[in-house]
Amino acid sequence: MIDVHRLRVLRAVAEHGSFNRAASALRLTPSAVSQHVAALERSLGAQVVARSTRGVTLTRAGRVMVGAAESVAAELEHARRQVDRLAGGRTRITVATFTSGGRLLLPGALARLTAAHPDAEVHIREAEPEASLPLVRQGAVDAALAYRFDGPLPGRVGADHGLEWTGLMEDPLHVVLPEGHPLAGRGALDPAELAGEPWVLGCLKTEAFLRRYAAQAGFEPEIRGSTTDYFFARSLVAAGMGISLVPSIALTPDIPGLCTVPIAEPAPARHFGVAALAHIDLPHVRTLVHALQEEAARTHGERARHTVGDE
Repeated sequence: MIDVHRLRVLRAVAEHGSFNRAASALRLTPSAVSQHVAALERSLGAQVVARSTRGVTLTRAGRVMVGAAESVAAELEHARRQVDRLAGGRTRITVATFTSGGRLLLPGALARLTAAHPDAEVHIREAEPEASLPLVRQGAVDAALAYRFDGPLPGRVGADHGLEWTGLMEDPLHVVLPEGHPLAGRGALDPAELAGEPWVLGCLKTEAFLRRYAAQAGFEPEIRGSTTDYFFARSLVAAGMGISLVPSIALTPDIPGLCTVPIAEPAPARHFGVAALAHIDLPHVRTLVHALQEEAARTHGERARHTVGDE
């Protein structure tokens, strides 16, 4: 029989990349961590980690067992919450979200959720996708409102990895320039036209995306400023520090002296979605996912009407 505690230790080793750091996180000694992993390997008859002077890495068998460890942890957390609900008569729902998406979609979706399930006790955790998706997999939260750019989602997503991803909407990126800029007022901008421009950005992931996108267009962006707030980045554009790349939902509130121009097709975008455990069907989570889909559809409709009105 596989020992659940040993699975927990292996998961910590995978997360932290070494026995020492895993031991610190688990409040064990490195020797104890090593012994637990060795005992797990003996019970399986297979090696789960490859040890080297640079740390440890998972073997194929180790990756299988870490996936099982995450599923077991999620099931145990789900069972604990069911017991809590039996004791308290309320259903606790914890949702992780990134800031701008939560601000746009969650208020209306949560109103629908609590109307359909008055027993719901909602808790919110702010987290970026690279943190929130593992929280869902571990059972620490019930769902995560997350996003990706044009690449894959961070971490392992899909029913075979324990997570179900439901796409919600696209959030196109726009170039923000000072009103007096020579490119201001254009209907759309080709990325190659932005070569030589200084940039100030409002998100570290936006910078990484810009560098990839610029490389495809044949130039290296000059980054003059990098922040964690799109409003701050737009304020720096208004101060004349450069131009910025900003998702459409982060273009408000208005800042005087700025102009926003879309990027020519194929326009880059953030892709919003919600992740939940694939193997656990919770009515409250199902209602929340449907409510988020409705909010995303409403938002898309409002944008379409606004675009037609501008034309």
